Amino acid sequence: MTIPSVDRTIQLISTGAASGSTCSPDLVTAPWEFDAAAPGYGPGSSMGDVIPTGSPRQGELPETYRRATPEELAARIRSAKATLGDRVVILGHFYQRDEVLQHADFVGDSFQLAQATKSRPEAEAIVFCGVHFMAETADLLSGPEQAVILPNLAAGCSMADMADLDSVTECWEQLEDLYGTQADASGRVPVIPVTYMNSSAALKAFCGEHGGIVCTSSNAQTVLGWAFERGQRVLFFPDQHLGRNTAKAMGVPLEQMPMWNPRKPLGGSTATELDDARVILWHGFCSVHRRFTVDQITQARQTHPGVNVIVHPECPMAVVDAADSAGSTDFIGKAIAAAPAGSTFAIGTEINLVQRLAAQHPEHTIFCLDPVICPCSTMYRIHAGYLAWVLEGLVGVDGRAPEVLNRIQVPASDAVHAEVALERMLAARPPAAAPVLVGQA
Repeated sequence: MTIPSVDRTIQLISTGAASGSTCSPDLVTAPWEFDAAAPGYGPGSSMGDVIPTGSPRQGELPETYRRATPEELAARIRSAKATLGDRVVILGHFYQRDEVLQHADFVGDSFQLAQATKSRPEAEAIVFCGVHFMAETADLLSGPEQAVILPNLAAGCSMADMADLDSVTECWEQLEDLYGTQADASGRVPVIPVTYMNSSAALKAFCGEHGGIVCTSSNAQTVLGWAFERGQRVLFFPDQHLGRNTAKAMGVPLEQMPMWNPRKPLGGSTATELDDARVILWHGFCSVHRRFTVDQITQARQTHPGVNVIVHPECPMAVVDAADSAGSTDFIGKAIAAAPAGSTFAIGTEINLVQRLAAQHPEHTIFCLDPVICPCSTMYRIHAGYLAWVLEGLVGVDGRAPEVLNRIQVPASDAVHAEVALERMLAARPPAAAPVLVGQA
């Protein structure tokens, strides 16, 4: 049986041609309609999150792309790619629409795509089909002569926006007042900053400047180990759940992981609680993964006895504890590929990846833990129309001169220290091991 893409599924549900439900009727609306509206993340999982003032806006997409059919857009993208050849490389995150991802030269999670950025030094342009912080990372890791392009500037990240440089700097100053700055007898400093990849270049630069590092969900445990070797504590931002789940798996007690709420004095903790801390967690989260619940896992086990439940570590701790295993998007894909035919999986991560895995592995039964279709709001802002527009801009069509559209450039003031933190991340490779499901070891 052919499994339609998420886009197609949403359209079918909206017309009554398929059963199911979505989290917003606006998901059937083209993203350029939201580009012209009031600032916001758009329909999907982050639609209720507050977007910061001054967030990037996308200008109007030319009518020729707005009116084109999916088939016409696909043909234009293929033609532009053929014309450009090795001059362009397209990177696509797992959470992208199938209609976009089919054109990517590299597909992966944020860690894999960061590595892929360095693999095509001959490419003049890197088109990043993902979100803003990923394009910034590509700019930091690519050559100075390479242009990094984000097809839709409005593709941000609500989690990344939950930690800004001013708030983190204020937190750091309070921690320095509390802990001091002197290393202990073993040479470990009082605190090491660790930022998740889902953060601005400015926060990556902050970590680089203050002896810290960047992590992804693929190497978070390796990175925390690196930080504990150098610091007595870790300040982890912006995602509390990845930090908590990773540290807990490493044996850090929950009472040694206080939360830092930037709107409260000392983050809402006492000086004693912070003094005893091993990991200080920022008050941030992913709206995609916060949708998954223990009740959904219970329902999946009742409906599908013997189901393997795998969730992303950005899910709340109770969900991770109730699942059979947790890991990055790459981990999830490898676990499914390694399973014996006829296995059943309930997956707790973004719906585009889950539905794609179901299509790629017809030998298994694979479904999303959340029965309501609710894609990542910001990944969903990338559409084939925008990809065709930026690629044809590079080619120069209809008599237009070639041009680079939507270039992402990290300010030089941030780039030096951010590159340091990212290079530390790339060196912190997780152990190479096949994923093993709990109960199958």
